[in-house]
Amino acid sequence: MPTAVLSALIRPMVEHRIPAGVDARYFASLDEMFALAPEAEIGWFDLNDKEPMAEAVRRATNLKWLNSIYAGLDFLPLDLLHQRGVKVTNGAGINAIAIAEYVTMMMLVHAKGYRDVVRAQDRHEWLLDSPGKIELPGTRALLLGYGAIGQQIRPRLEGLGVEVVPVRRSGADGALGPDEWRARLGEFDWVILAVPATPETDGMIGAAELAAMKSSAVLVNIARGAVVDQKALIAALEAKAIGAALLDVCEPEPLPSDHRLWDLENAHVTMHLSGRAQNSMFVRSAERFLANLDAYLNGGELSPLFDPARGY
Repeated sequence: MPTAVLSALIRPMVEHRIPAGVDARYFASLDEMFALAPEAEIGWFDLNDKEPMAEAVRRATNLKWLNSIYAGLDFLPLDLLHQRGVKVTNGAGINAIAIAEYVTMMMLVHAKGYRDVVRAQDRHEWLLDSPGKIELPGTRALLLGYGAIGQQIRPRLEGLGVEVVPVRRSGADGALGPDEWRARLGEFDWVILAVPATPETDGMIGAAELAAMKSSAVLVNIARGAVVDQKALIAALEAKAIGAALLDVCEPEPLPSDHRLWDLENAHVTMHLSGRAQNSMFVRSAERFLANLDAYLNGGELSPLFDPARGY
């Protein structure tokens, strides 16, 4: 009988549907999680604090399947998971709709200067003109990352008249290939980062890429802070070498209260909230887990599979 070690937070959504052939054990504290981890064949160790999650994985020496609500799992000991041959399912796509909506919102907020409108209301000031004059139709967006999130972003922006050009390994269907996009950066009004966090994407937007962008171009990052060379970004924003940066992620997180990014007028910082801007994440995650549990017990395929060797 496989032992599943799960957070007590998910218990109300799954307990009555766990098959009789599974020994489900629930933890409500770090001590309970660490004590139960070595017994887990199936583990779901999600917490807000990621270091204890990594420690639980290290202790879970009998683990065969690890499930997580997180899409990016770069904070886990991926080499160890790969070495042990653990199957990993992640949260890819769970929050894709909310994140795509968030990207659209951030772009519209910038285009219409809505942040200044809110500030004017706080001051009880009646503006006589809109602080933002950008219309989205006719603008062009480079979309780096065409997984579950990117595929939700594209139709929303296209519905607003934005021409979206994704970057794909194949370069098919009007997309740019991984070796083509840098030479074309100057053609785009928006550069949207939706890539996974891997060694390959670490620092992929640096001083050279920022210099190649239009002076009016806007960088949108809902991937990971490490995807952007943050010092180079701050320098570009201070010099107004690019139009703005719309950042739902940064480095580090939380961003220190005295960090320069907070005070830059052309930087919008939204505290890694895009995936949390919804109320159905745990319900969707529970349904996915139960479907995968049925597949696991009956020799089926788990989905979506995360490859620890590749990092996504």
